[in-house]
Amino acid sequence: MDEALIRSLTPGVLGVLVRRGADFAAAEDAVQDALIEAVRVWPADLPRDAKGWLVTVAWRKFLDARRADTARRRREDIVEEEPAPGPAASVDDTLQLYFLCAHPSLTPSSAVALTLRAVGGLTTRQIAQAYLVPEATMAQRISRAKRTVSGVRFDQPGDVATVLRVLYLVFNEGYSGDVDLAAEAIRLTRQLAAAIDHPEVAGLLALMLLHHARRATRTAPDGGLVPLAEQDRSRWDTKAIAEGVEILQAALARDRLGEFQAQAAIAALHADAPTAEETDWVQIVEWYDELVGLTDSPVVRLNRAVAVGEADGPRAGLAALAELDASSRGSSGSSGRGSPLPRHAAVAAYLHERDGDLATAARLYAEAAHKASNVAERDYLTRQAARLNTGRSH
Repeated sequence: MDEALIRSLTPGVLGVLVRRGADFAAAEDAVQDALIEAVRVWPADLPRDAKGWLVTVAWRKFLDARRADTARRRREDIVEEEPAPGPAASVDDTLQLYFLCAHPSLTPSSAVALTLRAVGGLTTRQIAQAYLVPEATMAQRISRAKRTVSGVRFDQPGDVATVLRVLYLVFNEGYSGDVDLAAEAIRLTRQLAAAIDHPEVAGLLALMLLHHARRATRTAPDGGLVPLAEQDRSRWDTKAIAEGVEILQAALARDRLGEFQAQAAIAALHADAPTAEETDWVQIVEWYDELVGLTDSPVVRLNRAVAVGEADGPRAGLAALAELDASSRGSSGSSGRGSPLPRHAAVAAYLHERDGDLATAARLYAEAAHKASNVAERDYLTRQAARLNTGRSH
């Protein structure tokens, strides 16, 4: 059984049913039933037209469910609409499915789950394992999401930016369970890039490839975090880097800069440096300036402060951090206390260490460890604090 084939056909089959008049929730259920039937039948008898077979079986499953439903309207009309068997229509509804699954009425977590189920073809169990929640909880989340979008017109224009945010959320989940969510996000973004010619879609795909190229070097054998400057660059995936850079260059040439293209440009500059010391930090600061102009995001300004510290020295980085603090309500200077930004204290600690203020740096590393969102990051920051405290005691 070719699981990759089944998953690649899922959005097209679902699109056919919705276009024929099935509401999204009922269509998605019917497609899942058809996939179960395919798992049972195909190993012994693989059809010539796999998509056509799935469409036929899914449509019959949908009609069976309609006939069994004592409640509802349009039943007689829909039953008469069953098409004659034959090759599946060539219309590609994948893009509309992306828009539907990332509809503004959905919460981010629901949009992610529905995208993985309806567009990605993952089972509820796989999605639940990937997000470390009970299968029943994920089933309820997906069911609510399907009900939410069932009344949305399938041909309604969608928002590409919302779709990209959902895909980036999937990518950043990384890997857990038996599903590699980062690889799945790349696959879905490739699929989206094939369905729509948009520079920001290309920018996101390039960004994912460039980040994914460093994946094997981000953690030590014991699971510990390895920062970018200490990663073994000889183990980076040069093929993925080359593809990411090529896609990015084509997108930038269109002169419609967006935030994912700018982030990818920064990632490309890191990937291009043979060593950490040879990183072109001046150009990275310039790209962060572009990103600030595009997003005015406090997180971008925080990352920019690090780049400024590398390009112009730690004092300049601390000054950039102070500017961020001054513009952020509830901040308390460069110490990071009171700042809701993740990694604020860690950035301040790094810049203070570079500036020679080891006591402040050690305190801030400990503070950052306390605020860390995962064990690997917490352990790394704790070791940094311990290293500075040990050095000061000798």
